[in-house]
Parts: sequence; structure tokens; C-alpha cells
Amino acid sequence: MFRPLSIFIGTRYTRAKRRNRFVSFISMTSMIGLALGVLAMIVVLSVMNGFQREMSSRILGMVPHATIVGVKPIDDWQPVAAAAMKNPEVTAAVPFTEMEGMLSYKGMMQPIQISGVDPAQEGKVSIVAQHIVQGRLDALKPGEFGVVIGEITARRFRLNVGDKITLIVPEVSTAPGGITPRMQRLNVVGVFKVGAELDGSMGLIHVADAATMQHWEPNQVQSVRLAVKDLYAAPKVSADIAASLGAEFKADDWTHTQGSLFSAMKMEKTMIGLLLLMIVAVAAFNIIATLIMVVNDKGADIAILRTIGATPRQIMAIFMVQGTVIGIVGTIIGGVLGVIAALNVSQIVGWIERVSGQHIFSSDVYFVSNLPSELQGGDVLLICSAGFILSFLATVYPAWRAAKIEPAHALRYS
Repeated sequence: MFRPLSIFIGTRYTRAKRRNRFVSFISMTSMIGLALGVLAMIVVLSVMNGFQREMSSRILGMVPHATIVGVKPIDDWQPVAAAAMKNPEVTAAVPFTEMEGMLSYKGMMQPIQISGVDPAQEGKVSIVAQHIVQGRLDALKPGEFGVVIGEITARRFRLNVGDKITLIVPEVSTAPGGITPRMQRLNVVGVFKVGAELDGSMGLIHVADAATMQHWEPNQVQSVRLAVKDLYAAPKVSADIAASLGAEFKADDWTHTQGSLFSAMKMEKTMIGLLLLMIVAVAAFNIIATLIMVVNDKGADIAILRTIGATPRQIMAIFMVQGTVIGIVGTIIGGVLGVIAALNVSQIVGWIERVSGQHIFSSDVYFVSNLPSELQGGDVLLICSAGFILSFLATVYPAWRAAKIEPAHALRYS
């Protein structure tokens, strides 16, 4: 089968045993370094994807995807929910009221965000019922002023189901200050644990009790909470629904409350990816040192090829082929091993924990008890492409130097 001269000789140089074993060793270490860099990038970015998925499912499973908020308390939320459900992106619509206040217990205080919910319908838009560790969500009864708090809050105040705690909320009044505190005694009927900061900053009460605390009618609510299919479409979906309902309604969505967190996570992934890319770059540019030594080692061969008619472009192509083969093989090995490791990282960590007897991810400290991983084809393609490109660029200078060698000078000193 016909092969161009540069490809034939370049691949032959890659396979052949060199007289200078040190050059061969450097070439092998360049390949191994590139493979390890690609492997590390794939595994680390897959783990970061896994953590982001866990955070998204837990935090965005608790906070509203979007809400349709009334300028005034909504007397009948059912027509608003029916209008929202006409949008194909909306999967559920339930009543919702939100307040901010302070929890007080035996002289200790902490800020908290109270959500007024309907326990019978909360499962349509929230995962809280799946993460109750004490009590029950359906223990929230109208008029009983029960509260479901997070595990961090319960641990901080040393609360259990059946204990009582005081909620302090601001109330507009005619007093000179304009705002006076209103205190309400709440009964702890449940504790949830989703493994995020919401465990220490969020509480749930019945939507009718929230209306009572706001001096509204029992059937009045602040807003209608929506669950949508595509989280990133929530701003547009909620804005469209609010616009169709008129000026008495406005839209809100998760990007206003949690957007900065997910932006920070995205930036963190980008920066760590760039830092890990430096490892790949170092390994790729080791190819420069390898090829420079190969060029010095093959000076006589280059001179002979030039004297029998090889052009500088062909000489340059020979060494570019050799360096590129090293880069491609290293990248492919690293890519294959990285994919295998990313798909089995949880099992690998579990095996290490069993062998060492130590829990790397204790559920008492971290919000996950295992190492999550989500392999994304786009990340693998981007990492392997970067490895290929850096490997190719690393061959240019040594190959150019080889093409500039004068035959007479090389033969004289060979």
C-alpha cells in the first residue's frame, strides 16, 4: 500500500529502537505524561459535573423553579394555576407563600426563610417529602402552626419533633418606626435533610398559617409556584405567563435566588479545567524536547535523505508525523482510561474506603456520601481535541529545525 515518504519514515522512527535509549525514554514519558493529564482532566471534570448535578437536583428540588407573584394577595390561585398549566413547559402549579424572619429558641436566634406550602400538593414541585428524617410533611395542619425545619437548624438549636420554637417576622404598622416585630409560636412537626445550605436557612409551614400570620384570609396566597421541564427556560416561561395574566402579576424564578451559586460553580469548573489543561500542555511540550533530541540523534539520516532528494518540507513532515503519533497515542490512551475511571469512580472510592477503613466522604460532614460522577461526551471531545492540538503544535519548532539542517554540516560532525 502506498504511503507518503514522510509518513513512512516518521512512523518507522516512532516504532524503531533507537541507539540512544535516553531519547526513547523521554519519548515514552512524554506519552505517559500526556495520557495522565488527559485522564486527570476527564475524571476531575466528570466529578465536578456530578457535584453540580447533585447540587442542582437538591437545591432546585427545594426552591421554586419559578413563581407567579400577585401584586396583592391572590384570592383564588386556581385560575392562575390553570393559566400556567396551559404552557407546555409547566409540569405543576401549586399555592405558595414566602416570608422572611428570625427563629428564636432559648436566647439563640438565626435568620430563616419560611415557605407556606400545601402538604398535599408539595410533592408535585418539591423533593422535601423524600428527605424528611424526622416527623412527616403531612403533619402540617392549618391552624396548628406546625413547622418543618432543616437538619442544620434542628442540630443548632437541639430541636426534635414536638419542641416549640418562636418565629419573629416584621409587620408593617402605624407605629413611629413603621415596622414592628410579630412573634408566632411554632410546633416542630418534622425535620428534613437535603444536604445543602438550605438545611440551615429554610422552614416550611402550612400555606393557611402563612396567610394568618400575614393577616390575610385563609384562602389567600402570595403566589403560585411552578415546576418546569427545562430549568434554564424558567425565566422566559414565567415571564410569558405573568404577561398573559396582566399587570396584577409579576414573575420570579430561581436565577434570582440561586443564580449566583450556579454561576460560581460554572466558573469554578472552567478555572479548574484551565489549570488541568496546563498539565496536558506541559506533557505535550515535552514532545518538543523529545523531538529536538531525536533531530540531533538523526542528523546523519537527515543529511542522507537531503542528498538523495528529500525536500525540507518532507524532512519537516517526517518529524511532525513522529511527534503527532506520540501525542495521538498518549491522548487516546488517556481518553480511554479517563472514561473508564470516570464511569467507575464511585466504585473506586468505595474500594479505597473498604481497604483503608476510612470514610473519605462521611455523610456527617459532606452532603453526599459517595463521589458523584457524570461523564459528558462534550468534555471528553474537548479534552482530547486539546491534547491533539497541543501535541501537533509542539512538533512544529523541532521539525522546522530539522528542515534547516545543512547536509554537509551534519555529515561533517556525525
